[in-house]
Amino acid sequence: MSEEKKSAATEMPTTYDPKAAEDKWYSTWMERGYFKAGQRKDAEPYTIVIPPPNVTGMLHIGHALDFTLQDILIRTKRMQGYDALWLPGSDHAGIATQTKVEQKLREEGLTRYDLGREKFLEKVWDWKDQYATTIRQQWGKMGLSLDYSRERFTLDEGLSQAVRKVFVQLYEKGLIYRGKRIINWDPVNRTALSDIEVEYKEVQGHLYHLRYPLKDGSGYVTVATTRPETMLGDTAVAVHPKDERYADMIGKVLVLPIIGREIPIIADDYVDKEFGSGAVKITPAHDPNDFEVGLRHDLPQITVMDESGTMNAEAGKYQGLDRSDCRKQIVADLKEQGVLINIEDHTHQVGHSERTGAVVEPYLSTQWFVEMKPLAERAIKKQQSGEGVNFVPDRFEKTYLNWIENIRDWCISRQLWWGHRIPAWYDEETGEIIVSAEDPTTLPENAGRKLRQDEDVLDTWFSSGLWPFSTLGWPEDTEDLQRYYPTSVLVTGYDIIYFWVARMIFTALEFTDEIPFKDVLMHGLVRDADGRKMSKSLGNGVDPLDVIEKYGADAMRYMISTSSTPGQDLRFRWERVEQARNFANKIWNASRFALMNLEGFTYEERDISGELGTADYWILHRLNETSRDITRLIEAYEFGETGRVLYNFIWDDLCDWYIEFAKLSFYGEDPVAKKKTQSVLAYVLDQTMRLIHPFMPYISEEIWQHLPHEGETITLASWPVYDPALENPEAVAEMNLLMDTIRAVRNIRAEVNVPMSKKIELMVKANSAETSSIIERNSHYIKRFCNTSEFDSGLDLNSPDKAMTAIITGAELYLPLAGLIDIEQEVARLEKELENLEGEVLRVEKKLANEGFVAKAPAKVIEEERAKQADYSDKRDKVIARIKELKG
Repeated sequence: MSEEKKSAATEMPTTYDPKAAEDKWYSTWMERGYFKAGQRKDAEPYTIVIPPPNVTGMLHIGHALDFTLQDILIRTKRMQGYDALWLPGSDHAGIATQTKVEQKLREEGLTRYDLGREKFLEKVWDWKDQYATTIRQQWGKMGLSLDYSRERFTLDEGLSQAVRKVFVQLYEKGLIYRGKRIINWDPVNRTALSDIEVEYKEVQGHLYHLRYPLKDGSGYVTVATTRPETMLGDTAVAVHPKDERYADMIGKVLVLPIIGREIPIIADDYVDKEFGSGAVKITPAHDPNDFEVGLRHDLPQITVMDESGTMNAEAGKYQGLDRSDCRKQIVADLKEQGVLINIEDHTHQVGHSERTGAVVEPYLSTQWFVEMKPLAERAIKKQQSGEGVNFVPDRFEKTYLNWIENIRDWCISRQLWWGHRIPAWYDEETGEIIVSAEDPTTLPENAGRKLRQDEDVLDTWFSSGLWPFSTLGWPEDTEDLQRYYPTSVLVTGYDIIYFWVARMIFTALEFTDEIPFKDVLMHGLVRDADGRKMSKSLGNGVDPLDVIEKYGADAMRYMISTSSTPGQDLRFRWERVEQARNFANKIWNASRFALMNLEGFTYEERDISGELGTADYWILHRLNETSRDITRLIEAYEFGETGRVLYNFIWDDLCDWYIEFAKLSFYGEDPVAKKKTQSVLAYVLDQTMRLIHPFMPYISEEIWQHLPHEGETITLASWPVYDPALENPEAVAEMNLLMDTIRAVRNIRAEVNVPMSKKIELMVKANSAETSSIIERNSHYIKRFCNTSEFDSGLDLNSPDKAMTAIITGAELYLPLAGLIDIEQEVARLEKELENLEGEVLRVEKKLANEGFVAKAPAKVIEEERAKQADYSDKRDKVIARIKELKG
């Protein structure tokens, strides 16, 4: 190691500057290509493909959670020696991005039709380039270790080739078809939506009860509807075939009010005879269930509104009215005719477009569909065989299976311009449909034919459903595809399990014959401090760049990742970010102190073998335990618990105890002891920075570079591995005794307001020769941290008459504080302690007396409870004796 490196410890600034470290290290990591996969040819691959953010705008705090969890995993695996690939990319997000660009055009007084398709798409590509660049900059600010050499976009030529191949193959297998069906229609964007692009909101509406008269004048049938404007498209009224009330009416004819159309009464099992009047109006062109009933009974399909939600010619005198205005007018007319019996307040779920917020219209339209049942069946079998995807938490497997077991055909065509255009051409003379991965107009055999390509584009989830394998080169059999597929884990929010996760599994099984990822880690949403969903309307959104600007990337990453529990929402609280920043500062200050005492110490001198002190053995044991636990917890995706373990080790064990104990060696006269402490502290800090690195990459790199170390960067340093040789339960027991002693003395000082600066007398009466030996061997620690003027320990000490007393496991502590103690107060304190101890003894005794607990609990647990019983009883007896002594 160079002289420059040896003296670097003194160069650490007094305070940590996150921005300087972030700018310096990210550019260094990028320039040196540390995150590029494929450099470890013999290593086992580990792959994550990033859930591609939409190029609709800036990343939000939910993205920060998603990406940070992935970065923790990829950085850990890279340090563990894997050939780790984290592939970045973004999604064209068809309807979402087109909506944004059209909104921008409207501000300029233009529509996409004013520009035409080609010019409009140029505008969208400009938008994409702007926001893809912004997203990359945000990724950099977050410190994400992405392999940018493999970055993809869902409209890349390679991905477009994959999309066309999938479409053609599914079409040739009969799994993609074009047909006229009821679909979800967005009247604002004028496009079809899939079922899962519809958000259902609770709406306070009305239920309108109407009388439809029989043509023969013998009576009427009562029906109810929440949408009276759709009655204009009614072509029947249905009743249950076993409903005795209507047995004589089936086959009779009704006269549709207002319109005067004659419609039949039909019998169908779809009707719930227990609900309402038991009679249901059937509108095949405006309700998905009615559509199916209509097919079974060969009913006409009458569409009464156009693509903008405006009533058309079939609506008669209401033609030209908006659907909501039409409803008001029809209600007024029904009242006038005496057909409207009653209007009842009614709360119901109404579908809204996920993107525009418009009320979705069930609409009869010719669209392209994927037949999902055959694809779903294969995915179900795979999951049920135990060879499917591992969901974390596992309850989401049930959610996934419930959905795919009841899946409906997927409407994949969208009446948009931005996206993968459907690879289908129509012969305008013969009506023939040509589906092809290549443009058939370029083929010699089609010369002279009038071929027109379908104007529609594919649902954006069609292309993103291929993401895990299309990004790696499929349909070409590339080296990356062979090496990195299937991927290792998908990290994503539970809110897109249907949109995306399920579709990736379907397509991967169909086209690669493998599941696309081994694990799926489902995390929750990031909500505000009050538990509300973040939204523009509430003004409660959080920009991750604002968090980074104020507190640094490490603080944001640590807070958001360690606040998360798989599958659960988390609440964003600024005070928790501040706590994470304070934690980073604690690490910095402790490291800076350590490094000042490591000046001149080199990596080659580091040696943790040989004879060490109790505190040294203890901190190595605790580091070893922490390394094991963190590795296990990260592999289990328990990031919240990982954060707790890291925090406790660094803040409590390392900073509050070991570094304080190390000062005795650093400030002492024994050079051998100092060198040993330097070795242990240098080693522990090195390993600790590695453990914290996936969570806090910047501060860990900055500190590690100042430490005596080997290698260019902590990002490629080896991950700490559990070492059985570092296990030292004896040192743990000794250290626990010392810490209990020091804490007890400090608590007594606080209780009687004796400052730490004032020296005290301390007597420690041990319960055993072993404990007495430990106390004597480590008396220098006790004297220093209890600040004693006189110290005495042993087995046969006589307790002083006037003293504060503490009972710890293995010993009794006496602080003779003549003139500072009020005996009555001390008795009162001991009596309160006695009450607590008797409560603990009673609790354990009840537990051990419970036959069910003793029968079912593991032997180790029962043994631990019995040990607690003995310990509490021993402490109680000593307190009783001391109270008696003081009172005497």
